[in-house]
Amino acid sequence: MPLLNTLTTPYAEAFLQVADQRGETEEVVTQAKELLNLWRETPSLREALASPVIEVEAKKDVLVKLFADQITPSFLNLLKLLTDRSRIGILDAVLERLLDLYREQRHIALATVTSATPLSDEQQVLLSKRVQAVAGTDKVEIKLLVDPALIGGFIVRLGSQVIDASLSGQVRRLGLELARVS
Repeated sequence: MPLLNTLTTPYAEAFLQVADQRGETEEVVTQAKELLNLWRETPSLREALASPVIEVEAKKDVLVKLFADQITPSFLNLLKLLTDRSRIGILDAVLERLLDLYREQRHIALATVTSATPLSDEQQVLLSKRVQAVAGTDKVEIKLLVDPALIGGFIVRLGSQVIDASLSGQVRRLGLELARVS
């Protein structure tokens, strides 16, 4: 187990257990995804909360003001605990681990789809059906990313499987084929 998982797993497991006992699991998972996005999109928040210069109580006050009416009390307690133990800087890793454990418990496959342009709702539905077929389950969570460098098409990552249907991938494979022929 990597070192970061050694640090994050106890927090994630305990929090998931509390959420399960309180019947808040689905709500907490949704909140974790939203907070994870906010955490990644707001470097100033990350830096302030991870700063050793700012006092712990001030950080906890900020957390209460920002999130008290947006997350469950147990989630707020997790944030305070991480702050008390000087672990709030790894909040993203704790939340990622929480989501991983949630998916493992419920046998949900995670597929990351990177496309050259944002996918329409219709394309997302079609892709979801294909990913479900490849995964062999109807429990699939799809994480959508956009990378214009792909030029066109998409790349699907499902566990260790990679399906590269991008134009840049086709160009790369063609270049390798031409280099082999020469």
